[in-house]
Amino acid sequence: MTDSTQTIADRTAPEALVDHNLLDAEIESLCDGMVRYERRPAKRRDGSVADGLYNAWIVLNNPKQYNSYTTDMVKAVILAFRRASVDRAINAVVFTAVGDKAFCTGGNTKEYAEYYAGNPQEYRQYMRLFNDMVSAILGCDKPVICRVNGMRIGGGQEIGMAADFTVAQDLANFGQAGPKHGSAAIGGATDFLPVMIGCEQAMVSGTLCEPFSAHKAYRLGVISQIVPALKIDGEFVANPGVVTDQFLDQFGRIVHGEFKSGAEAKAAREQVKSGEIDLSLLDEAVEALCAKLIETFPECMAKSLEELRKPKLDAWNRNKENSRAWLALNMMNEARTGFRAFNEGNREIGREIDFVALRQALAKGAPWSEELVESLIPKAQD
Repeated sequence: MTDSTQTIADRTAPEALVDHNLLDAEIESLCDGMVRYERRPAKRRDGSVADGLYNAWIVLNNPKQYNSYTTDMVKAVILAFRRASVDRAINAVVFTAVGDKAFCTGGNTKEYAEYYAGNPQEYRQYMRLFNDMVSAILGCDKPVICRVNGMRIGGGQEIGMAADFTVAQDLANFGQAGPKHGSAAIGGATDFLPVMIGCEQAMVSGTLCEPFSAHKAYRLGVISQIVPALKIDGEFVANPGVVTDQFLDQFGRIVHGEFKSGAEAKAAREQVKSGEIDLSLLDEAVEALCAKLIETFPECMAKSLEELRKPKLDAWNRNKENSRAWLALNMMNEARTGFRAFNEGNREIGREIDFVALRQALAKGAPWSEELVESLIPKAQD
């Protein structure tokens, strides 16, 4: 006789389920804990726990390097998304990082500068892994939420935009870094940005590499929700460093979300220092979104994701292999120089090359050489 206390699932589930994971290993063991994989109990909208169901949290854990991803971390992220995708009990995936300074600043520039610079054949294989990471996010069978706990820059912006939803704390900055540091934003940004915010704003972000605020990201449509994270005297306040009112300046430009400057910016920095960072509202917003997602048909949700991702996927799949080849070859000149400059520089001497000197040398027909590269790297004064 069947036990009446058993659920329908208990009574009808096969005795042995097939494991569709690629690797039977703990994600943390693949990269010394620099990527964490957690199954957190899923909740309904009323806050009650949905027994036996979970949200997968994939957490970048490299805070000393602003959660930049190493080669081993990329491998772990790929397998983590695969694990979440095939886990029958997972409702949604939350992609985030530890701390409150950075979600991710892209590839690990130390590894780039010290191993991949000057080795295009090696970087080409690394970019295969990077491409697989972006594709793993875009191909996940579960909805993916990017929980932006801090700045999302460069490759971090690209893997974040591959997610389906973005919820950010409003002190976070967004943007690209390519042409300032020897690369191009062709790891997803040049594919996703025109689709998400239009060609003109995509051009501004992808070429000028000027960071923009979470408030501007929300206005442009890069993210779906922002919440305050700064607490002063026990009360949450909006990011004091940005203009949060909606109006036009004397040139007819929308000012909402733009960074303040001059004395206002300095006062804002002091205000931030006087408070504390509290990400509890960010967690509440993420949990609330997960709770909305759980109250849907799972297969209808998966199909909706597949269809709504197509504009991103179409652009990504058209370009990713050509981009991989170009990025590899670029490691012989501009990337080789830019990543070294960033890795060997510091706040005092700077982390960017002398761009004018480079252009002047190339205008005279100077070939790329070790001597040219060395002349461009910022160095401390004797």
